Amino acid sequence: MSDLIKQITSDLQKQIEGFNPELNVTDIGVVLEAGDGIARVKGLANVKAQELVQFSNGVMGTAFNLERDSVGVIVMGAYDGITEGMTVRGTNRIASVPVGDALIGRVVNALGEPIDGKGPINTTGFRPVERIAPGVVYRQDVDTPVQTGIKSIDAMIPVGRGQRELIIGDRQTGKTAIAIDTIINQKGKDLICIYVAIGQKKAAVARTLGILERAGAMEHTIIVVAAADESAALQYIAPYSGTSIGEEFMESGRDALIIYDDLSKHAWAYRQVSLLLRRPPGREAYPGDVFYLHSRLLERSARLANKYVIVKKDYANAMASEKDGVNGKVYTGPVSKDEAEEARKHMSNADDYKIIKVAGTGGSLTSLPIIETLLGDISAYVPTNVISITDGQIFLESNLFNAGIRPAVNVGVSVSRVGGDAQTKAMKQVAGRFRLDMAAYRELAAFALMASDLDKSTQQQLGRGQRMQEILKQPQYQPSELVDQVIVLFAGTNGFADGVALDKMVQWQADLIRFMATSYPEVGKDIIMKKAISDDNRAALIKALEAFRTGWQA
Repeated sequence: MSDLIKQITSDLQKQIEGFNPELNVTDIGVVLEAGDGIARVKGLANVKAQELVQFSNGVMGTAFNLERDSVGVIVMGAYDGITEGMTVRGTNRIASVPVGDALIGRVVNALGEPIDGKGPINTTGFRPVERIAPGVVYRQDVDTPVQTGIKSIDAMIPVGRGQRELIIGDRQTGKTAIAIDTIINQKGKDLICIYVAIGQKKAAVARTLGILERAGAMEHTIIVVAAADESAALQYIAPYSGTSIGEEFMESGRDALIIYDDLSKHAWAYRQVSLLLRRPPGREAYPGDVFYLHSRLLERSARLANKYVIVKKDYANAMASEKDGVNGKVYTGPVSKDEAEEARKHMSNADDYKIIKVAGTGGSLTSLPIIETLLGDISAYVPTNVISITDGQIFLESNLFNAGIRPAVNVGVSVSRVGGDAQTKAMKQVAGRFRLDMAAYRELAAFALMASDLDKSTQQQLGRGQRMQEILKQPQYQPSELVDQVIVLFAGTNGFADGVALDKMVQWQADLIRFMATSYPEVGKDIIMKKAISDDNRAALIKALEAFRTGWQA
């Protein structure tokens, strides 16, 4: 018996000696007050800005305000169960969302959680919702088009990959329709789309989802939803979550497009959160700095610079890794290719080497933020802020919309600071002075209303302008392919539609596209292949248009 006791004692002694206590230090706070999607917490002394915190009922929140005696937390979920005295723990993890290809085709909330009833999303990658935008040296020029499929935009206000182009106008002028058309038109164009719905009714989001599904566009689209009945905190964080999802594609060398619908509601959500957390008011009594709110969001959209390395001439792969460079250098930045070429020229036996792009570089994130105006006032606080941040704006006018001109793009106010750099050569050839001509036509049309007698040249100019305006009209959710746009605009600007009655222009345009596809398919194929109208193809195009004009009957 004594031997057994000794054995047990010896075993216990060994266990005690081998015990190594692990200390986990966790900040624990207490809720002082809660309500309307926010909570004020005391005791989280070491919490970081944007750190996730967890309430004792399992609801997550984000540390938003770091004050001397308390922490302002925005609640990321149901806040009605959070009460005074409830404990809160820091997680030591910055607010983040799941990212990756698994999200494509899905509808998620502002936290990246699926809400479409299609089961869990199998992704292991996460990104913080807030990140510093890429610096200037890591960007390159915008010179690759995003084809919206809308003739008036692609011809006169082109959008490029990596650009920030604002869509602005009054309520019910077709802003969302332009965004949806752009998404639909990206089918098969290797551009992943992210649609962020902020403060919208769930019925409106469901309608948008239905349109995209019927068009087959959900195959390349992710929808992020922070609906009108959700907390202001979730509406505030939604566009940042969508941007993080898009950055994952951009930084892997792919192209993505993100639409914020809309940033007016985002500013309202931020104002609500700020007032509840007692942030000091700024200019025009808007709490905090709304300009900084949107600038740090939109600046994350960019076209990243390609990286290049120098490899041997017999290098077999289409793209290289950063370790494959023969001189151990990776050339990056806006002039990276020129720098690599200069370095290659100074190498001994320079002809034995070549320059090759590093895989996973040169991706882009294009943003189309939407802003709602009141009575066309683009000088209000939030619109002027976003206009100053973006690379141009597409202005939709109520008067044009009510007059049946849809999309209701005001050419005189709209602008793209990228301009022709973001157009294919074919579109640039036919568009040319098209934007200026249409602006001049609208001024002339307004003048003609007061004139009793017009000379023949003025009448001819007005007539052509009227027909070009009819050509630019386009039904919702029916984007036009680039080759069709080029042919129709070429025909209109060169007078092939001058004899067509205005009420027959829709039929004329449809018949022309059908005629060119069936009778002269080689013309369109040549434009697609070369992305330009060559001299030979121009002659063939004119011949085809002459044949169409001769044989066409309304």
